[in-house]
Amino acid sequence: MKVLVTGESGQLGHDVCAELARRGIEHKGTSSADLDVTDGAAVSEAVLRYSPDAVIHCAAYTKVDRAEDEPDRCWAVNADGTKNIALACRETGAKLLYISTDYVFPGDGEQPYEPEDPVGPLGVYGMSKLAGELAVRTLLEKYFIVRISWVFGMNGSNFVKTMLRLAESRDEVSVVCDQVGSPTYTADLAPLLCDMVLTESYGIYHATNEDDCSWAGFAEEIFRLAGKDTNVRPIPTSEYPTRAVRPLNSRMSKDKLSEEGLRRLPDWKDALERYIKELRYGA
Repeated sequence: MKVLVTGESGQLGHDVCAELARRGIEHKGTSSADLDVTDGAAVSEAVLRYSPDAVIHCAAYTKVDRAEDEPDRCWAVNADGTKNIALACRETGAKLLYISTDYVFPGDGEQPYEPEDPVGPLGVYGMSKLAGELAVRTLLEKYFIVRISWVFGMNGSNFVKTMLRLAESRDEVSVVCDQVGSPTYTADLAPLLCDMVLTESYGIYHATNEDDCSWAGFAEEIFRLAGKDTNVRPIPTSEYPTRAVRPLNSRMSKDKLSEEGLRRLPDWKDALERYIKELRYGA
């Protein structure tokens, strides 16, 4: 097995490459500095030259609010870039594992979304990621689409690091309490993706850590585990306007993982505790 990983410099791509290395699986990681996914000719040449058995496509435009002001750039990376990757996989016969998002859903109700539930993104970012999904499904038969949410990892910025930084200078932080979802620890997700790509259990999956919480509940647990006295003031989304509309319900069912014999991720509180220890003491 030989695997090409895009987005190596991101939170997830970094951990996927680390996991492949740990397993002794031949792989190559690329970042935007050495592979521009919006350049179809460059993508085709890179995939043909490396000739992987599988591509794990982690590269993405993830600035949700900025996407509303620069939709063309967001679309070029997430929609057109993914199409370029899919075309290259079709040309070489490689499997493709595409990382998608809870933002493809409208966030209605309180029940966890199933992989085949109707989609309805609320903003540019979600639309662009959904367009990437459609490109993958249209062009390929050997594909995995894995939707994740609320990502945190060692490499790069995330909500956990932001909260810990704010705790250094604030006694209280206001955090939205009516958006509910599941955090995803990249160190837990990466092994699952590596397991998945070795199979032929193709299709759409949801993969986050188990159980769910609000952003306010997430923040409270961060401060508790980190031993911070910072108080969390829960506020509704209406009191925290953002450029992009966020889904209120980001719960996603992971039952398909069990059905296909794939490992589900640990509880998010367990993941967060391990993450904060790693931030504090190192791996």
